[in-house]
Amino acid sequence: MELTERFLNYVKFDTQSSEDSTSVPSTPKQLIFARYLKEELEREGFDDVEMDEMGYIYATLRSNVRKEVPTIGFISHYDTSPDCSGKDVKPSIVRNYDGSDIELSPGIVSSPSKFPELLQHKGEDLIVTDGTTLLGADDKAGIAEIVQALCFLRDHREIPHGDIRMGFNPDEEIGMGAHHFDVEKFGCQWAYTIDGGDLGELEFENFNAAGAKIYIKGVSVHPGYAKGKMVNASRLAAEFATMLPGDETPEETEGYEGFYHLTGMESCTEHAKLSYIIRDHDRDRFEDRKRFMQRCVDEMNEKYGEGTVKAEINDQYYNMKEKIDPQMHVIDVVLKAMQASDVPPRVRPIRGGTDGAQLSFRGLPCPNIFAGGVNFHGPFEFVSVQVMEKAMQTIVKICELTAGYND
Repeated sequence: MELTERFLNYVKFDTQSSEDSTSVPSTPKQLIFARYLKEELEREGFDDVEMDEMGYIYATLRSNVRKEVPTIGFISHYDTSPDCSGKDVKPSIVRNYDGSDIELSPGIVSSPSKFPELLQHKGEDLIVTDGTTLLGADDKAGIAEIVQALCFLRDHREIPHGDIRMGFNPDEEIGMGAHHFDVEKFGCQWAYTIDGGDLGELEFENFNAAGAKIYIKGVSVHPGYAKGKMVNASRLAAEFATMLPGDETPEETEGYEGFYHLTGMESCTEHAKLSYIIRDHDRDRFEDRKRFMQRCVDEMNEKYGEGTVKAEINDQYYNMKEKIDPQMHVIDVVLKAMQASDVPPRVRPIRGGTDGAQLSFRGLPCPNIFAGGVNFHGPFEFVSVQVMEKAMQTIVKICELTAGYND
């Protein structure tokens, strides 16, 4: 099976995860794909293929060298974002893209004027959607690239490599993918998530992240007789939102700049709830942001009475950089592999997080490498066939270089 065929087969499966679920995986339809993938890995002849009851899949390509070399791993997630439907994906391939507008469906156009990233892929073959669903390159492109790379190594015994582990998991898009990943069973010295974006992306810095819920308790009274009695939770919610810096939001920041992001608001006179995510690359500034939000809560309670406003702030993940820095050989291998594969590296911080961030803090250094997808989580998502092939080549070269790691 070729890489493109493998990927197009994967995106037929609806694997959307759900933030509102408490089950693992968060949606049962993810297990349908997981079972299919497990059977495919078995058909391809990999060793140690297993899937646990939560849908975590592990497999091995055995070493073909006699000396002892590090066991490394490659990880991708198979769930797709709750932000956009992943059901009945209808991909098509735009051959030799010429830089013009792409009509995905009648009246739905993907244009370089809105998505200038398209112009970086002139002359390439682009896999696009019909404009009604996401594509699923995040992260089924990563899965296809890993499986294809290890099939290539299986069939080309002349390329030396040690034991190579694969890990595929659900629920990354809702921040839960690494929670049940069995690091001890995986048994690797280090690993890579193949979950990045466009050609050459290499990421080993990510946000420190927290989620916050702000609960506001109001008092409902007939508005005609409300003076001195009503506490309008909706109005207090709006007031609280304005206490946070207006220029420190996702739409006003870039690079290493952190933010407060209001992701949802539910309110009536009697009660209100605001949902936030808090992000910053710098750990000290991250802690300052959480303290600042709590101070805003305290000020509201001083103004409106103790117990009017309550905050629940919970850390979600941390910047993997502090775990990768002491082991930069993990990055050096990738840079050499990219150079050998004629891939210009683009090292930059992730304005988000990956399963690799959580795994790095669980003792498995795990930076993130490009998978090729662009415009994730929406109907204008696309992936270049040629970039996917470069990702596959990079994986192969990482495995080869690791075989000579102790030389």
